[in-house]
Amino acid sequence: MPLPESDGDRFTRAVYVISVAAELAGVHPQTLRIYERKGLVDPARTGGGSRRYSDADIELLNRIQELTNEGLNLAGVKRVLDLEARVADAERRLEQALIAADIAAETTLRQYRGELVPINQSITLYKRRK
Repeated sequence: MPLPESDGDRFTRAVYVISVAAELAGVHPQTLRIYERKGLVDPARTGGGSRRYSDADIELLNRIQELTNEGLNLAGVKRVLDLEARVADAERRLEQALIAADIAAETTLRQYRGELVPINQSITLYKRRK
């Protein structure tokens, strides 16, 4: 019995041939070949070498179209996509660091909670003035 497929697996599974991917993205198949040569998209390949595109690839193609429609050339699109990927990675790492910091703070608080003395129960030493 095959394992159930997660939504992420389905999103990244390469199933569309180039003509279908081009139609879904609203471009000509030759445009997809150009995008691949420029390093903007990297479709999966079958054993025979045919391109296969996933839903993630189609989403990327739509983003490329947005950027080119705004006036960017393909070099600019590549730079924007690279920067967007770096920002997404930095945000993911920041979120992980924040979670780790919260866990560490909670662990430390639990560890020292027994040693803390409430202010109203603390001893205060006074020096006499001469």
